[in-house]
Amino acid sequence: MGKPHGLDGSFFVEGASDNEARFVKGATLRVNGEPATVVASKRSRGRPVIRLDQEAQRGAELAVPRSELPPPAENEYYAFELVGLEAVDEGGRQLGRVSEVQPGVANDVLELDSGLALPLVDACVLEVDLERGRILIARGYG
Repeated sequence: MGKPHGLDGSFFVEGASDNEARFVKGATLRVNGEPATVVASKRSRGRPVIRLDQEAQRGAELAVPRSELPPPAENEYYAFELVGLEAVDEGGRQLGRVSEVQPGVANDVLELDSGLALPLVDACVLEVDLERGRILIARGYG
């Protein structure tokens, strides 16, 4: 949730989804995990500006229920699915757990709790195994 817009409780949505239907009047979002309904929606400077049926603190996380997300395409993942996975190199060396996925200019970056930052590109990430909770990393990146 971003900075306020006007005096009625509306605010800019920072880092908004490209799916404009997420912010239409009547849509349900989660604010820090709790359901909230969009009661007003518009765009300003190309970004969504919404007002919810309840007060939300600036900086609060806005999300949609997982059940409403379309399944990702093959070999694609939602960033939240990668957080917490163990990164292991081809030799079996533990590199750390994914603590965050940062958007980048050319590619996203896996930030590990060990301090490593790995590019989310095919040359580095050889395999993502959600069931086993691990990401296989190519030698030379860890």
